[in-house]
Amino acid sequence: MDERQTILIIDDEIQIRRLLEINLAANGYKVIEAETAKEGCMLAASVNPILIILDLGLPDMDGLEVLRKLRDWYTAPIIILSVRNSEEDIVRALDNGANDYLTKPFRTRELLARIRVATHQVVRQQEAIMVFDNMTIDLVRHVATKNGEIIKLTATEFSLLALMAKNEGRVLTHVYILQKIWGYGYTDQTQYLRVFIAQLRKKIEDDPTKPKLLITESGIGYRFSGI
Repeated sequence: MDERQTILIIDDEIQIRRLLEINLAANGYKVIEAETAKEGCMLAASVNPILIILDLGLPDMDGLEVLRKLRDWYTAPIIILSVRNSEEDIVRALDNGANDYLTKPFRTRELLARIRVATHQVVRQQEAIMVFDNMTIDLVRHVATKNGEIIKLTATEFSLLALMAKNEGRVLTHVYILQKIWGYGYTDQTQYLRVFIAQLRKKIEDDPTKPKLLITESGIGYRFSGI
């Protein structure tokens, strides 16, 4: 099995690592493990796994700091697996580059599904043309169509739609979206973002009052669901 199928687990609980190893191996992944932040960062650099599962409660460094250090160079998905379940912890992790967040105890099937979504995002981000049911987004021509008809979008609306679509299934925080689309000076303008989301929904949703594409994650941000 090659490196592209390798998942790195950074967690100091041996029982969690054993459980993950058994289930991931049964689903075709190669697993490597680290019980400290230092060891985890070294393995991430040397093996370059397709995905990292990271615990926040590590003995030698806080997991959020590990996340920030990894995001300085590691671009593949990182899923947080932690006993911390407050909205603040989840938002901070997502703001700092986590692709997803699961709390312990977790359901194995749910974790496997989250892994599939996270790795699928990598493929999506490399596509020039994305197709979602009756909508197509052409990233090269900056054109979106619905039922074969061009959707009239402003440049900002298209950038927002493209960002969300490339991260299909991933919860993007208000701060993350504002920073990516408008820059660091707008990271506190959540009302500004709500206005643009509302405008975009009117143009891409069948029923803007019951959105199926741009989903609100209360208190955190938004998620694009192309299913």
